[in-house]
Amino acid sequence: MINLAILISGRGSNMEAILRAIKKKKILAKPVVVISNKPGAKGLEIAQKLGVKTVVVDSTGLKGISWEYDQKIIATLEENNVTSRNGLVCLAGFMRIMSPQFILHYKGRILNIHPAILPAFPGLHSQRQAIEYGVKYSGCTVHFVDEGMDTGPIILQAIVKVKDGDTEESLSKRILKQEHRIYPKAVRLYAQGRIKTKGRKVILL
Repeated sequence: MINLAILISGRGSNMEAILRAIKKKKILAKPVVVISNKPGAKGLEIAQKLGVKTVVVDSTGLKGISWEYDQKIIATLEENNVTSRNGLVCLAGFMRIMSPQFILHYKGRILNIHPAILPAFPGLHSQRQAIEYGVKYSGCTVHFVDEGMDTGPIILQAIVKVKDGDTEESLSKRILKQEHRIYPKAVRLYAQGRIKTKGRKVILL
């Protein structure tokens, strides 16, 4: 069984979706720690109520990519037995870009979810980008994390129709429902050993 860590910065609604799926035995994984870079993150309380250990590794005042900071994250992960051999790290609204050294350390063991159909609209405010561009469909993507900005191999995607009167907020709400569906599914597939990568392609077994 894999040891799961989830990294958050805010409420962590995707974190909650994953943890509840584990509680319902839909995912065979052991959630050992939730880490926040913000002391006041609401997701910390949610994780505690669900019986998962929480740790704050404060990044207040820290700007940009920091290997020094990421080493503290690695130390916390390894203290909780989330290693490069048995662990899975899920980013769930974690508002920091991981250093190349961190990504190499946990290569193939870091997942993220993005509120767009990648490779379209990477980075921040993807829903606003989609509306401003005039696309008819948007959605969300679960992907492996690599050294680029939302450029890792794609595991699962879900499509959401963009309505004529959509705002960034209304589109975000509909996309979030799909995020809560496909992120736990991707974690389940990973835990079952049913995800294989071949170059950029992800093969689901």
